[in-house]
Amino acid sequence: MTRHHPVPHPAAAPWHRPRRGATTVAAALLVAACAAPALASPPPPRPAPPAPTATALALVASPATTGAGAHVQRGRGALRSVTPLSRLSRDEVARAIAEHGVDVTSVRHGIATYRFEYATITPTGEPTTASALLTLPDGGGHALSTVAELHGTASHRDEAPSVGDNVTRLGAYLYAAGGRATVAPDYLGLGTSPGTHPYMDTASSVSASLDALRAARTATARLGRALTGEVHVTGFSQGGQVAMGLGRALAHGADRHLRLRTLTPVSGPYDIAGQELPAIFDGRVADGSAVYYLAYFLTAQNRLHHLYDDPREVFRQPYADRMETLFDGEHSSEDVARHLPATVDALLTEEWAARLQHPTGALAEVIARVDGVCEWRPRVPVRLHTAAGDRDVPTGNTASCAAELRRRGVHPEVVQHGDVDHLRGYLGALSDNARWLARQG
Repeated sequence: MTRHHPVPHPAAAPWHRPRRGATTVAAALLVAACAAPALASPPPPRPAPPAPTATALALVASPATTGAGAHVQRGRGALRSVTPLSRLSRDEVARAIAEHGVDVTSVRHGIATYRFEYATITPTGEPTTASALLTLPDGGGHALSTVAELHGTASHRDEAPSVGDNVTRLGAYLYAAGGRATVAPDYLGLGTSPGTHPYMDTASSVSASLDALRAARTATARLGRALTGEVHVTGFSQGGQVAMGLGRALAHGADRHLRLRTLTPVSGPYDIAGQELPAIFDGRVADGSAVYYLAYFLTAQNRLHHLYDDPREVFRQPYADRMETLFDGEHSSEDVARHLPATVDALLTEEWAARLQHPTGALAEVIARVDGVCEWRPRVPVRLHTAAGDRDVPTGNTASCAAELRRRGVHPEVVQHGDVDHLRGYLGALSDNARWLARQG
């Protein structure tokens, strides 16, 4: 996939999940929405208008600022660049969103979109950079609250929100058109960030998202607006899991300028050990999705934690020799799927199929790091969205998260979107969440 190349239109990429045993190419079209239909179908976006000052459009941020943004300009969260992308009128936003079956009653403004780059850290704490999408409403007042919209699984860096005009932008468009600033981090190794994506490394996805919120304050100020510091955190699939982690970081005071306001994740894999892995091996997760997730997870985690010496210990041939190349950030989800088998049995060696069903040692430690994002006590409204028909992240993940929260005295609202698949559950959640946020003031 080349940069900014949209994924197929709905007519070419149906949104149903494949049957078990169906081709992995079809499955990849729906993996966590990263290969979902192209978002834009309104008239071609007009170029973004000139920003209020020359500084606002400078592609290199100054080394320091004054006022509220000063604390982030000397390290993590320091703004490196802002690039205007497009402007859409209210009607154009409404048409683009409505084509995906999402309710548009909350759409009240046109929007302007920007890519910004900022300083953050790698999983080992080394300095690096990352990118994110900033979407601002044309109206809504000078000072805006923020929605942090965290995207689902993506294997190609161009499938991330700031560079890919696809469904990863849908939430950003919707929430901004409702009158809030929206920050959609690309995550490490995606968008313009160097290196490979540390898939399902919760800590680094949270730190990159936190630093994106910091940098967004500076970027918004340079564009003539301000952020109040109130943050509504949401996310889908992988992003739902990251949302719970980011919410915890904000609630525990990770940045004194940022305050968690609401928490509304959608279909996140909150319980890998107790729900997602068992569902992969008992057939509740569709074969194509199971193969993709396991291959990506094991390859990415081995780069961080050395789970194995040679991919041939884990993956059967000819797939073992392909893994490092397939998950290098330059292969689309469809391309990855074309080079993977149709079933988990054909992907994994017997030894590693057994290990994943009964994790011990380093593998168990890795899974424990990923799990646990629901083991805290939010003191803000929490709504957990799920879908009974989801064959990517079965609804047991949400039930497990809700149970963890209840054990801590929290009473989350579980919003069930019915017998629909992973992506349709997300689209339903977007409609519901936008209406709900509009009532929060």
